[in-house]
Amino acid sequence: MQHVSTEKLMQDLRLVVEDAEALLKATAGEADEKIAQARQRAEESLRQARRRLQEMGEDVEAQVRDSARAADEYVHDNPWQSIGVAAGIAFLVGYLIGRR
Repeated sequence: MQHVSTEKLMQDLRLVVEDAEALLKATAGEADEKIAQARQRAEESLRQARRRLQEMGEDVEAQVRDSARAADEYVHDNPWQSIGVAAGIAFLVGYLIGRR
């Protein structure tokens, strides 16, 4: 469940970044002081969002690497159990496909 919510958060953050970039481009020609201040705050927020998005991507990548390493170690430590589980899954998939 953690992975799904993290992925959803990253997707939502990407959309916010895209929308903010579009808004900044649309108001690029405005010279009003309030708009200039708002643009400046939005640009800083956008930089922070991009940085956080990159950090989150790196965190997810590290978690995937750790999980793969743990799975690899388990398979090397328990080869027969791993073969048994793989065979059981293959049998179940074959059985389900054959029923169609």
